[in-house]
Amino acid sequence: MNNSLFTEIDESFVCENCGRKVEKLGYSCRNHCPYCLHSKHVDINPGDRQEKCHGILEPIGLEIDGKKGYVIIFKCKKCGKIRKNKAAKDDDMDEIIKLSAKH
Repeated sequence: MNNSLFTEIDESFVCENCGRKVEKLGYSCRNHCPYCLHSKHVDINPGDRQEKCHGILEPIGLEIDGKKGYVIIFKCKKCGKIRKNKAAKDDDMDEIIKLSAKH
């Protein structure tokens, strides 16, 4: 039995914020749109798809972690919960820079 709180799901999707098609990440799990950095509030624990909210997670800030690198801070537009996720290698660097200016 796997007791991990991380379920690896790497799938393509259409971003509900900007409407662009987002391909699989390939080396980990795709969590957010690399173009506009928005996500969807679908997980309680990464990849479990157990969250009932399904609101849009808006990127509101950025942290720099010594091990993970850039970590995007999201706030759900529907329920207000805060979530964090590591930036992906193909994320739009201009969008990352805009987020860093918010802090």
